[in-house]
Amino acid sequence: MGQYAVGIDLGGTSIKSALVSRDKGVVASDSYPTEAEAGPDRVLDNITTLVRRMMTASPEPVLGIGMGSPGIIDWERTSVSHPPNLPGWKTVHLGEAISNRLGQHCDCIVENDANVAGLGSAHYGAGKPFDSFIMVTLGTGVGGAIIYENRIFRGATGGAGEIGHMTIDFEGPKDNHDIPGASEAYLGQRFLSAHACRMLADRSDSVLHERVLRDPDGIAPKDLHDAAVDGDEAAAEVLRWAGHKLGVLLGSAVNLLDIRKLVVGGGLSAAGDFIFASARTTIEQFVTHGLRAGIEIIQEPRGNEVGVLGAAHLVFQEADYRGSE
Repeated sequence: MGQYAVGIDLGGTSIKSALVSRDKGVVASDSYPTEAEAGPDRVLDNITTLVRRMMTASPEPVLGIGMGSPGIIDWERTSVSHPPNLPGWKTVHLGEAISNRLGQHCDCIVENDANVAGLGSAHYGAGKPFDSFIMVTLGTGVGGAIIYENRIFRGATGGAGEIGHMTIDFEGPKDNHDIPGASEAYLGQRFLSAHACRMLADRSDSVLHERVLRDPDGIAPKDLHDAAVDGDEAAAEVLRWAGHKLGVLLGSAVNLLDIRKLVVGGGLSAAGDFIFASARTTIEQFVTHGLRAGIEIIQEPRGNEVGVLGAAHLVFQEADYRGSE
């Protein structure tokens, strides 16, 4: 049985790829601009370019391609519909489109991007010690995955785990899907940056004060973290505020699922204890007494790499399933 697969993480601004070995993890990687504004054909061409590079790097024919994508994934895991941040996409059969461009058939499995991050964490990252855990990705948006007994729990139609659209304050601001008080409206990068700018505009003691006045859209989570590490109390307050919102969200998830291991990844998670300490303090206030024992909030140390690892692991799982028939 083959030992290599290609993992693709399709994002709104960049496409990440990796050649993944069953035993060694990532053995080669590359990325390419998505060029989403140029439309679906350009994006598919860019994906195919990366797939070719990874196939060329492999010492043997690859088992297939696994891909994590935003948007609605069909139950057969072959196509994606209406992915956010990819204008012009309706429904695209990714396996067929890539095979046509490669000039050869290649098995392609598509899954929600947060789900593949969860799968990558389960087999290669912070989730590996646990049979079941909840994965939250904090990036442009807020993604979620439910890993139950080392597999993705997909729900009735494949849409389970949309934790970014869970309401944590019914009178709060709306997210990109017009859901009032959804967690993404607080923790998604654009929304968090907007909150930070509003707060820091009144804090002349912050090193970021002048910057937010000049460029209200230019504050990223890394800027907040760097300032907080240097002793900027205002920046630290913003991150603790975000950690509080994360704790509320995770508490609701524990109450619903009785899964008490919580892995957090994505760009905002790099803020470390400024967010995690606040989340850990907050969560117990929002979890029923009988479910509090054993709760852990864990940072995913592998960063964005878990996405391509999880995407490739889809291929390994499918190959193992076919081999057992």
